[in-house]
Amino acid sequence: MNIFVLVLVPAAIALLGWSALKDRKKTKRSLEVAKGMFLNVGGEIFGLLLLVALFFTLVPQGAIESLLGGANIFLSSVYGAIMGTILILPKFVALPMAADLIEQGAHIVVAAGFITTLTMVGFATAPVEIEHFGKKYTLVRNVLGFIFALLIAIGMMVLL
Repeated sequence: MNIFVLVLVPAAIALLGWSALKDRKKTKRSLEVAKGMFLNVGGEIFGLLLLVALFFTLVPQGAIESLLGGANIFLSSVYGAIMGTILILPKFVALPMAADLIEQGAHIVVAAGFITTLTMVGFATAPVEIEHFGKKYTLVRNVLGFIFALLIAIGMMVLL
């Protein structure tokens, strides 16, 4: 457990208790709404986490370490950025996946490139984007997003 969990969970429990003391009915209603929202997306979250677990089960540790943790950090960052460009994952799945990649031997710079491209570049969503904004805009936005993601990864490489 990290420090954020050790701080945020007790803080959330304390604030929930304070809310219940202030207005029990509103707190109960908000918990019911939150439960309903969680149950609506719970299956999708579980499915995504299952796919990530399957990925780490099927891909040997040596493959992750050699591809994303090799001696050439820049090339490894490009591989991580390509992976982030192709995948479409919500951030609450991508961040733990990046942490797992680091645990499996990937550089932290690669994880930065992966998360940045996952956020800024959308290969999987390009057809919808082309439909709404046009090919030129989509191409320019994705290419610039990829370049800036690599620049961010290089910046991380310099800082670390």
